[in-house]
Amino acid sequence: MGAFSEIFEHLRDPALVAQVQSYFGVERISPPKSSSSTESQSSPVKTNGNATSVHRRKGKNDLQTFAEPQSPISTFSEEDSDTEDTFSSDVDAEAAGFRIKNKFWFYLFTLGTALGDELFYATFIPFWFWNVDGAVGRRMVLVWCINMYIGQGVKDLVCWPRPGYPAIRLQKKWALEYGMPSTHAMVAVSIPFSVLLYTMDRYQYSASLGIIFAFLWCTLICVSRVYLGMHSVLDIVAGLGISIALLIILIPLVDHLDYTLLTWRWSPIILLAVSICLVVFYPRRGERWTPTRGDTAMVLSVTAGVHIGSWTNFQLGIMREPSISPPYTILWPSFEMIGLGVLRTVIGLCCILAGRAWCKWASYATVCALLRLNANDIKKQCYSVHNHQKNIVELSYKFITSFLVGFNTTYLMPSVFRLLGISRPTFYTEM
Repeated sequence: MGAFSEIFEHLRDPALVAQVQSYFGVERISPPKSSSSTESQSSPVKTNGNATSVHRRKGKNDLQTFAEPQSPISTFSEEDSDTEDTFSSDVDAEAAGFRIKNKFWFYLFTLGTALGDELFYATFIPFWFWNVDGAVGRRMVLVWCINMYIGQGVKDLVCWPRPGYPAIRLQKKWALEYGMPSTHAMVAVSIPFSVLLYTMDRYQYSASLGIIFAFLWCTLICVSRVYLGMHSVLDIVAGLGISIALLIILIPLVDHLDYTLLTWRWSPIILLAVSICLVVFYPRRGERWTPTRGDTAMVLSVTAGVHIGSWTNFQLGIMREPSISPPYTILWPSFEMIGLGVLRTVIGLCCILAGRAWCKWASYATVCALLRLNANDIKKQCYSVHNHQKNIVELSYKFITSFLVGFNTTYLMPSVFRLLGISRPTFYTEM
């Protein structure tokens, strides 16, 4: 038990994160002292509100980057300020200066962490449906959704802060979230390996190459989270362990569930009811507001939209059983197929982006009107677990907007492609 405890503490130690960062060329720089006039001349400090930028002249081969901390207090109500010490273990992780000595690793891991971002989901999922395989896409999205919900929920129940000193936080995007487990690590397992497992028997290709690709994808994302100082090694290990355990259960379960959701008459009602209930009864402990509940609402609603869009295709008689049973031979795309794929992607993403912007505005205004609230006043209010009006408005508009994004991905845009004569021939046979 003692040895296990030592391993546990070692994997959670921020010093281990700092060692990984140092190995890949991230060097800590002591913050300049304001009392020294000589240092202040070589390292001018510019202050703007709560943000502080430190700049220092470097040589051509070094990429100098400094963290620019913004006080999280400005986004919370005063009643939550007493719990702030539980959110971040050390302010030095935010405020420390650092130098990037190896640009290759910096850009590689920045790209790697982007594979678990909202922007990646918003482009990869539509691209997969429009250009690759809708049947695999539906299963992959459902596996991803369940992984994300469990991971985000555990985060807000465990409430472990992200690594503090001596780790250096190179990224601020998820600084308001807790760290355990790493949902990036869970996504790094759920997306590539679910795609691999659902395509192995569906298409004829080298499984070994698929395993290597999925492993490299997973490794890149996981290492990037430690490199950026956003997770301890224990966070990564926990995320991997949870996702692997879920994958063992979900792969066969989702494979059978997909056909039921596609063909059952009452699927939309069940999907919407379950999704809304999961948002309403989202697990939470403590008084600290985090964006995880809103992000999880978006994941749930996108998944519901994707499946209800596919269900609509089936109920209208547009989708039908394939005439040929798998496994299928992979056809390498011709120039014409590549051109049509690019055209579908560009038109589709532009339409979805425009629709999302309009729906975001309309749903926000509508929810505020139904609740008899002033939309401008709600937008200006602080985020807090006790600000129920703002939370209801935020969750509602995010759910509605993301649902329509998912629905348009599998129903509206494929219908547009069919009218334009650029649809993928097998899209409506992928059951």
